[in-house]
Amino acid sequence: MSSTFGTLFRVTTFGESHCKGVGAVVDGCPPQLKLSEADIQPQLDRRRPGQSRLTTDRNEADQVTILSGVENGRTLGTPVALLVANKDQIPKDYSGMQFIPRPSHAEYTYQMKYGIRASSGGGRSSARETIGRVAAGAIAEKYLQETFGTQIVAWVDSVGDLEAAGVDQDKITRAAVDQNVVRCPDEKIAGKMADLIARLKEEGDSIGGTVSCVCRHVPVGLGEPVFEKLEAKLAQAMLSLPATKGFEIGSGFAGARMRGSRHNDPFEKREGRLRTRTNYAGGTLGGISSGEAIYFRLAFKPPATIMLPQATADFDGQAVVLEAKGRHDPCVVPRAVAIVEAMAALVVADMALRQQARGAL
Repeated sequence: MSSTFGTLFRVTTFGESHCKGVGAVVDGCPPQLKLSEADIQPQLDRRRPGQSRLTTDRNEADQVTILSGVENGRTLGTPVALLVANKDQIPKDYSGMQFIPRPSHAEYTYQMKYGIRASSGGGRSSARETIGRVAAGAIAEKYLQETFGTQIVAWVDSVGDLEAAGVDQDKITRAAVDQNVVRCPDEKIAGKMADLIARLKEEGDSIGGTVSCVCRHVPVGLGEPVFEKLEAKLAQAMLSLPATKGFEIGSGFAGARMRGSRHNDPFEKREGRLRTRTNYAGGTLGGISSGEAIYFRLAFKPPATIMLPQATADFDGQAVVLEAKGRHDPCVVPRAVAIVEAMAALVVADMALRQQARGAL
């Protein structure tokens, strides 16, 4: 199993949904970065379960503890170990599903691959694994902010057929995103999204959605062509998240319907350097950051575990009706915002360190 991401800024996550704790080890964080739990906790609070009526009822504080790598409030350049305890597990909720792979869940493939699987909570395929990513991403983001002034903001772009409108990616802030529990900055549609998610939760069903993200003030030159282009690493990072089904950057799939005369981004000198008048490319050229804002969008499927009866089969192939138990999100996108930001920060920080290493050589 591969649980490590990154080349110079390396993150290894550990833990299952219902074990004693989850977390991450960050190896390669530069020394003398001011760091405490207070720098990490806000993003974990945005990700944690039980934060609103629209999320799972599992109630976890998700308080992070820094175990190593920091002394007197500064990083030492040694591995930073991060731990979050699991406290509100109810493994018995899964006892009736021990011999039945949940439809569209990873239990069948984990069992076939390893010959064993976590008996409750989804194990490593659970979204609880993303705690380590968010904690590590908060460290990467602080490094980027202090070194380059980088800003990373994600928001809910759609829930089902409900789509946000009028979001200015050049001005969007986390404060605007967090004004409502859906984390959609379009207040007119956010209420409808919240009502839809709440209704589906009550009905025992689920819904998918999309999250958009912008990374501003990213230095020019990040990315390692040809196989580790910046957008390729972003795609890998985002599609490694649970429940993801699609990734697009810049104009994305809409660009396939455009003519080159409209899609090209002409250059001009602005603010003392070469800039582009438009940004259909989404902030990269040839897989290398151009200095323009990096913009991408990510699609999440409806959560697989629903409370409605489903006709399916057990591991022996016998027809059964599964009535799942447990506590699960009816829609993952409100909590996914912080996770997307974290993975973007991990990619950009790693690429920045790789570019700095090239300059040092």
